[in-house]
Amino acid sequence: MAVNLHGRSLLTLKHFSQQEILYLLDLADRVKTERRRGDIQQRFRGRTIAMLFEKLSTRTRCAFETAFGEEGGHPVFLSSNDIHLGVKETVEDTARVLGRMFDAIEFRGFDQNVVETFAECSGVPVYNGLTDLYHPTQVLADLQTLREATGGLAGKSITYVGDGRNNVARSLMIGCAKVGAHFSVAAPQSLQPDRDTVQQARSYSEDSGSRILISTDPAEVVPQSDAIYTDVWVSMGEEQQKAERLELLAPYRVTVEMMRSTGKAGTIFLHCLPAVRGNEVTAEVMDGPQSRIWDQAENRKHTIKALMIGTLLR
Repeated sequence: MAVNLHGRSLLTLKHFSQQEILYLLDLADRVKTERRRGDIQQRFRGRTIAMLFEKLSTRTRCAFETAFGEEGGHPVFLSSNDIHLGVKETVEDTARVLGRMFDAIEFRGFDQNVVETFAECSGVPVYNGLTDLYHPTQVLADLQTLREATGGLAGKSITYVGDGRNNVARSLMIGCAKVGAHFSVAAPQSLQPDRDTVQQARSYSEDSGSRILISTDPAEVVPQSDAIYTDVWVSMGEEQQKAERLELLAPYRVTVEMMRSTGKAGTIFLHCLPAVRGNEVTAEVMDGPQSRIWDQAENRKHTIKALMIGTLLR
């Protein structure tokens, strides 16, 4: 069956099938090859994208801007200080205005309801660059990186260690379940994924053959993992909980010893970045031979470009 994503928004990977996700990854591989050989396409020439940012960003902003610009399009960055988003004007009204002026909208902020409102009211494709609930464009890059390093996705095993209820862990669980990759979480009881997301992921896994495991003990789920993944222990907006998190999550720090405990020489290390060296991961692991974090960061651009090509072009 042919895949047609024209006009679609990406708010969460829940709304995308396995076939659609794999299509985007294949397309990302293609545009990455084009970029490496200097093949300039200009597929977005004459098109514009509004990029709305409530939260700071390095990889997401740079990935969207360079991906759109390399294809000849014009990205427009708009922070909370630049527009009346939800303050002097409703989100619905802003969405309607931007939808009349732009071909697509990217939103990075706090409330998932805001990005969903943009998708409902703007009339153009809307891309979730991160909310407190989901980070789907990150997971596309994660899956591309895992596939590059291991040669596949189905039957591969990713173990997430640390704060298991954040947006990356939640989105990664959904993405893995969709494509048939096994997904495990090792997290303190108070920071484990929410029950609804786990149940949804397990429902997807019935079709894909994925296995979802939740534990408090890294030693229970780390062995035989093809990838160990972690994220910052203190997310944006939670800075007041820093001291408590550092103490609670210290046993979940990714170290060389943890990487060795997988029992697989080919296990890779992944992190969505930015990382706090010495907190969730040691510098030795980040800079070591098993780390694929720089490939993963680069792949943000290729997967985002693939997403925009797939949803904007016929």
